[in-house]
Amino acid sequence: MKNHIDQSLGSYFQDLGALYTRTEATGADGEALPLEDAHVRAIELIRDSVSGGGKVMFIGNGGSAAIASHMAIDYWKNGGLRAVAFNDGALLTCVGNDFGYSHVFEKPIEMFGQSGDVLVAISSSGSSENILAGARAAANLGCEVLTCSGFAPDNPLRSLGAINFYVPSGSYGFVEIAHLTLCHSILDCGFTDRSSG
Repeated sequence: MKNHIDQSLGSYFQDLGALYTRTEATGADGEALPLEDAHVRAIELIRDSVSGGGKVMFIGNGGSAAIASHMAIDYWKNGGLRAVAFNDGALLTCVGNDFGYSHVFEKPIEMFGQSGDVLVAISSSGSSENILAGARAAANLGCEVLTCSGFAPDNPLRSLGAINFYVPSGSYGFVEIAHLTLCHSILDCGFTDRSSG
C-alpha cells in the first residue's frame, strides 16, 4: 500500500510540475504569447491601473471563488494594491435571487467597476455563464480583463481577455493550483519583495 501511494504521489507532483511548462497564454486577438511576456504584460496592466487610481477585481465560482478571495486579500495586503473579490454570501444570494445566478458578478461589476480597472476572471472550465457575463460587463466599462481557464482549449473565456492564461488539464485540482500559482506569480514578481519572505 505504501509503495503504491509513494508512486501515486510521485506521479502526481511530477504531472503537476510539468503542467506549468505547458501552460499557454494568448492576447486579445488569440495570438500566442510566451508565458514570461504574458506575465510582464499582466504586471504592466495592473501597475498602470492602480497608478491611475484603479483597482483589481477578482471573480470565480467554487474553488475559483476561494482563489479570488485569497488573491484579493494578498494583492492589497502584500502588494499594497486596491483589490476586491465579489464573493460575499449576502451579495451572491441577493443578486442570484433578484437577477439570476448568471448575473451574480455582472451586476456588482457594473456598479463598482470603472474604466481603467482590471478584472481577473477565473474559471476552471472557462464556460461558467456568470464569469463570462462578468468579463463582458468589465470590458464594456473599459476595464482590462485577464482570464485564467482550463479544460477545453477553445473554452469561451479564453477569448475575452487582453491576456488569457490557459492550463491544459481537465483536472479541477491541477487547474485550480495552476491558477493560484499564476495569480501569485504576477503579484510576487511584480509587486512584492520576495527576499523578505
